[in-house]
Amino acid sequence: MGVFKDLDPLDLQQLLESAGDSLTLIDVRTPAEVARGAIQGARSMPLHLLPLNLSMLDKGHPLVFYCQSGGRSQQACLFVQQQGYENIYNLRGGILAWQRCGLPVDALTS
Repeated sequence: MGVFKDLDPLDLQQLLESAGDSLTLIDVRTPAEVARGAIQGARSMPLHLLPLNLSMLDKGHPLVFYCQSGGRSQQACLFVQQQGYENIYNLRGGILAWQRCGLPVDALTS
């Protein structure tokens, strides 16, 4: 079984640019946190709803999880890994690290 990988914000930015639509970016924060801004292209899926929404995730696509600082997204990675998913990534430091690198945050549309 594959182990999920940590990405730093610049690695994620490169992955998003190169993978395009083949990658699924998932924000596991609460709706109130997401309302303050999210990474463009992310799908909102609060951590507590992940087990209910697991079937919506394509096992054939890389999955990148992020939260505020990296803790909840790490839990999400461990959970989906236990369900047999591979190509799983965690944004180390979460959206806070993303913003510290000067990367853009948008209103979440999906």
